[in-house]
Amino acid sequence: MSSAIKETTSAKGSGSDIDPTTASLTVGGKSHSLPVIIGTEGERALDTRKLRNESGYIAYDDGYGNTGSCLSNISYIDGEKGILRHRGYPIEQLARHSSFIEVAYLVIYGELPSAEQLAQFRERVRGNAHLHEDFRHHFQGFPPNSHPMAVLSSMMNALGCYYPNMSTNNRETDLAHFDDTTTLLLSKVRTIAAATYRMRMGRPFNYSRGSFRYVDNFLHMMFSEPYEEYEPVPEVADALDLFLLLHADHEQNCSTSTVRMVASGGANLFASVAAGVCALWGPLHGGANSAVIQMLEEIHARGDDGSRFIEDAKTGKARLMGFGHRVYKNFDPRAKIFGAAAERVLKALGREDPLLDIARRLEQAALADDYFIERKLYPNVDFYSGIVLKAIGIPVDMFTVMFAIGRMPGWIANWKETAETTKRIHRPRQIYTGPEKRDFVPIEKR
Repeated sequence: MSSAIKETTSAKGSGSDIDPTTASLTVGGKSHSLPVIIGTEGERALDTRKLRNESGYIAYDDGYGNTGSCLSNISYIDGEKGILRHRGYPIEQLARHSSFIEVAYLVIYGELPSAEQLAQFRERVRGNAHLHEDFRHHFQGFPPNSHPMAVLSSMMNALGCYYPNMSTNNRETDLAHFDDTTTLLLSKVRTIAAATYRMRMGRPFNYSRGSFRYVDNFLHMMFSEPYEEYEPVPEVADALDLFLLLHADHEQNCSTSTVRMVASGGANLFASVAAGVCALWGPLHGGANSAVIQMLEEIHARGDDGSRFIEDAKTGKARLMGFGHRVYKNFDPRAKIFGAAAERVLKALGREDPLLDIARRLEQAALADDYFIERKLYPNVDFYSGIVLKAIGIPVDMFTVMFAIGRMPGWIANWKETAETTKRIHRPRQIYTGPEKRDFVPIEKR
């Protein structure tokens, strides 16, 4: 059956978010009007919400790559131009002038905080770092070789059990406690991450230090020993803060969309972000920076300095991890920022590592080689973040945990936006491609 879509002028356009045009979809000779929604930055969408009721048809979009699942005020991406903004603020300005905690406030609440608001927010986050002592029993219940993301997702959900007044699954009640839940999650996610590392290493847990800033406290809880206090190198702490800031939100990715999907059912914030952790765990989402290190290790194991690998990548014999991006068709703006931070960290640590040498060689070759330039295969943020996290001493299987700490503000903000604006549960449709109706066959006749 033939169909066609065209845009037509309409005199009925009303509201700031509805463009004064409609699209006309013709199916089987019958025309259906589809309102055109226009976003703040000019992106356009066909509103198909009434399409099935009016025509009997649904829209098919495998993987949702061309589907707008929500209207959101939080983050904006223009992949063709390499633009990322949070609440209207360019990521370059936030990285230059702000901090992770300040950007977290911005992403969650919509505006940059005043000095007083920021101080109060920092204090609430600082005061929520401790875990109930019974959590030690939870950690003891996991095998020592448990994957950190499995532990993190379990613990984020378990947190709700200790704060039943914040995890009621009553939307009105959970929103009333939103501020307390927010600072609790932002603080305790790093405590859980550090405790997971200590558990796996067979070392005693470290209590948080009230005088330390967010990142310094995390590094202390990770690496301090009873006989030696960890002293963070300023460049390391600054780079880790920047890493978290650059991952604070990234529009409707796999894990954020999962948080919104779970939230649409009325689930509390603890359950929703735990689901986000599970979605992030996948190697196609949060595991990209781990894949960079694995690639470098394989290159080194073959006795290659990266030169042969570059040629193999150009002929399709090898896959270059950490270059290019699903969304950014030009360059990843976060990579430009974090690449410079990576250089500062490596210089400050003065650490000799053959993998880092290979990474530099890959970066230089790709940036100068016409093959990669023509295909716009520039290093993305995962390439640099993997190098920095390894240099700091973060185990490779905890890289995705670090991603989760950074992404927590975006998950929280999207849960809030969904809870405040969505009244119906999210439920995508499908096109069934299985067998037609058939009758049951008794087992003796199969």
